[in-house]
Amino acid sequence: MQRPQVKIAFVSLLLLAVAVRIAVAQSAAIQGVAGQNAAVSGVIRDAQGVAQMGALVQVIAADSAVLGSTFTDLHGRYLIPRLLPGRYEVKASAALFVPAMRGNLQLRAGAQAIVNLTLNTLFESTAWIPAERRKADEPSDDWKWTMRSAANRPILRLAEDGDVIMVSSSVTENQSKRTDRARAEMTAGDGGFGSSGVHDVFVFDRTLDDGAGLRLHADIGKQPGVTAVGPSTEFATGYQTRLGFAGAGRGVVSYQSHPELVSSGGVPGLEAMQMSTAQQMQIGDFADLEAGGTLYLVRSAGYASASRPFLKITAHPVKSWTVGYRMATSQNLQSFAGLDSVQQEMPISVKFQGRSQTEQGVHQEFTVGRKAGQGVIQVSYYLDSLDRVAVSGGGALSAADLQQVGQTAPNGILADSNTGNFRFLSAGYKAQGVNVMVTEPLTPNMWVAVEYATGAGLAPKEGAVLGLPSISTDLAPQMAQTATIALRGRVTHTGTRVRASYRWQPTRLVTAVDPYASFSDQAYFSCYLRQALRLGNLLPAGLDATIDVTNLLAQGYRPFLSADGQTLFLAQSPRTLQAGLAFTF
Repeated sequence: MQRPQVKIAFVSLLLLAVAVRIAVAQSAAIQGVAGQNAAVSGVIRDAQGVAQMGALVQVIAADSAVLGSTFTDLHGRYLIPRLLPGRYEVKASAALFVPAMRGNLQLRAGAQAIVNLTLNTLFESTAWIPAERRKADEPSDDWKWTMRSAANRPILRLAEDGDVIMVSSSVTENQSKRTDRARAEMTAGDGGFGSSGVHDVFVFDRTLDDGAGLRLHADIGKQPGVTAVGPSTEFATGYQTRLGFAGAGRGVVSYQSHPELVSSGGVPGLEAMQMSTAQQMQIGDFADLEAGGTLYLVRSAGYASASRPFLKITAHPVKSWTVGYRMATSQNLQSFAGLDSVQQEMPISVKFQGRSQTEQGVHQEFTVGRKAGQGVIQVSYYLDSLDRVAVSGGGALSAADLQQVGQTAPNGILADSNTGNFRFLSAGYKAQGVNVMVTEPLTPNMWVAVEYATGAGLAPKEGAVLGLPSISTDLAPQMAQTATIALRGRVTHTGTRVRASYRWQPTRLVTAVDPYASFSDQAYFSCYLRQALRLGNLLPAGLDATIDVTNLLAQGYRPFLSADGQTLFLAQSPRTLQAGLAFTF
């Protein structure tokens, strides 16, 4: 009875020994293979440095096969192990971001490579393509519409059970608290149409708990030694908030009163009410949509009202490429970013063809852009249909000039009694052309842009003798080219903010070529500087000095004589100079 039990025990021990030997062999084999494997790890962040939870990270072979993938954790970290040695690409993607990729990654046996990637939105990936004209108060770019849209952008991901869940990319970020900031500024200058003299400016910003932004702006200007007219006043308020998923809205309401301006017939004063709105929506990783416009009512020699809408679509069909379409009816507001400043451009309203009218036109543009390294190359084809074009001039206008004595078909003039500068409307024209722009960073805080454009601008007709009674009919469109080089950013160590440009075009032209382009209101040499003032403890923190110059060399002037023999001139951008002190607290 014991012999079978001995046999069973012997067989069991034999099987156990064989199993142990097989397990040891398999473990050694696995360890040998693991010793030859490689791994990739790192952190995924957005352009503001916020770790992105739920981003998809993939390791891609040369034949485009995905060899490993994972989602980032709460802190944006990821790890993809057990990769064979070789050459790979690492790709990170997330909803509402342009995919980021690290190519030509060589993995060695047993090594762990660290690849940190930064995800950008469509706007961030085309950093500083200045698609909008600058505002008069661009120094206020320190007003941040802080909705934290980049920090709190939600990301969609699939749960293991197949349900779609939404997580915030800033789960671990501290919630922003309500913040207030105010700035008092005093500027003095000469030559600006409706902006010369001494101006007292007060700005108040508030960031609410939900990330919405509120701004109040007041500007009171007066001309030293001039008591005939009262001070000019401008008041504006702006508000921004989130709209649904990955959307935002901005609204600005402003009132402007300029008693120093004189219309045809000697009618004093100009008043304007404006309401501007803009909305922005991101459609996944594929496109950005912006829409809005301005509605205004102007009183000068009469009343004029108008609506100026815009539409802008930017798509990102493939990596590093963008295509877009833009339609604008105002040179002042052409996109969502055009409301970064709440100070609105003053509309020009004059008597034109017997009734009060304002500048009017339609600009359509088709754009293709490519990200080249850290820079961007953008090529645009545009079509302009301009019905009424504002022309700038200067000189001492007489009462007869303002009354337009001797003009068979008078066109209104709006003159600044403090500076002598004036504006009038000319008949429009149609034009088409090409705009090529290249931007490239010089330092992390400084960018340079080069622009070339073709198109048309208004110039005196061949053989025409310019005179004020017939000047609007003596101008005709002429084909021309323009080129610009611009610099913008912050100087390292000194903290100086600088914006400088030189825009050349034929001096015979008195209006801009491609008037809806980025630098069309900055003819010839223009610059802006903002410098923080520091002198130990003698000066308070937050004190800045500013200087803003347009057409410093006074180029492009076209002189002519008025009816009483006074010398007047036309110029695309008459020279202006403003300087001041600002205190932020």
